[in-house]
Amino acid sequence: MTFHMKLKSSIAAVLMLGATGFGFTTQANADAVDDIAKAGAINVGIFSDFPPFSSASADMSIKGYDIDVAQAIADSLKVKLNLVSVTGQNRIPYLTDKRVDILMSVGYSKEREQVIDFAAAYAPYYIAVIGPAALAVKGKEDLADKSVAVNRGTLEDTSLTEAAPASADIRRFDNYNAVIQAFISGQTQLMVVGNDVGAQVLAKQDALQPEQKFQLLTSPSHIGLNKNEDRLKQAVNDAVAKMLADGKLDESSKAWLKTPLNPDNLKD
Repeated sequence: MTFHMKLKSSIAAVLMLGATGFGFTTQANADAVDDIAKAGAINVGIFSDFPPFSSASADMSIKGYDIDVAQAIADSLKVKLNLVSVTGQNRIPYLTDKRVDILMSVGYSKEREQVIDFAAAYAPYYIAVIGPAALAVKGKEDLADKSVAVNRGTLEDTSLTEAAPASADIRRFDNYNAVIQAFISGQTQLMVVGNDVGAQVLAKQDALQPEQKFQLLTSPSHIGLNKNEDRLKQAVNDAVAKMLADGKLDESSKAWLKTPLNPDNLKD
């Protein structure tokens, strides 16, 4: 091979290496925050019928606790909020396929952590014992000889069964509507539900004056995002931290969950 042929071959190899190298670097450095800024909007996956976290209001717009937080994140990034309706089955693929930038109301699990990343907890999710204000119940020992409604076969059922004294009268129903009806009609003295269901009862039953007695289990919700999106994760965490600091998250909790925000409920 002549000197000129060797030179041409070397130049071609360098150009090819440079092209593939730069191509790889560009892809590796692709950043969700830059993409969101360029689009002028953040796509946020939400459950469209998940009151009080997100549901259609009287004017048919989606409102709720999740929407307040999503809007704060969009405002912090100075972009428009674009809500995308997802289901429990398709929301992780929507995220990994980048049809959405973040997901609201994602419970942490080791299995999910293998696929997606989690920002700091922002929403309390817990299982609570709810009863009328006139009934003195402060802890699980006070469930003795009390009748308690619960949704059969759920995490609420498991938690109640583990916590309740043997003399507790646990009455299991096939859905949440039946649980609620049993409680408000006086068939049972208490009910055990998640705070999403409980918030609706607390808001609508003035005569009964229901209140949360104590919590059986705490498992807060996180905001899900794709792995290796450190800037977006930091932006989300900063937005939630600001809402905690200025009281906006507490305001949302009082408005939608009908109870002041307890920061301890944001701990895993």
